[in-house]
Amino acid sequence: MTIDRAFLESWQPRALAVLRIVTAYLFMLHGTAKLFGVPHQAMFDNLPVLSLIGLAGILEFVGGLLILIGLFTRPVAFVLCGFMAVAYFMAHASQGYAALPLLNQGDLAVLFCFVFLYFVFSGAGAWSVDAILRRA
Repeated sequence: MTIDRAFLESWQPRALAVLRIVTAYLFMLHGTAKLFGVPHQAMFDNLPVLSLIGLAGILEFVGGLLILIGLFTRPVAFVLCGFMAVAYFMAHASQGYAALPLLNQGDLAVLFCFVFLYFVFSGAGAWSVDAILRRA
């Protein structure tokens, strides 16, 4: 059985949109846990918003929301890519095993970093405010 290449290519913008939406939702959860306590994580209780981790929560929530709806996707993804690179080297690589993210619990930061880097070049795909504005 072969899959028609034209069929796969016609669905590419929608598959990109699903990747964008799911990635943004997962990313936003990190921000909501820090800022609003949902889902609750005890380590973020009484977190000062103007701390480094509090500012990370703001980037995760606001940036994640913008990526989720597909608004300003490329510049926001650029900022979030850099944010995740800095997060990896500050919080994970500094624990040792810089070249082995699985051992320093930094694999999610690396994955977010490179998915956001992909969005910088791909844009938002279908089902996005960016796509609506581009048609207007």
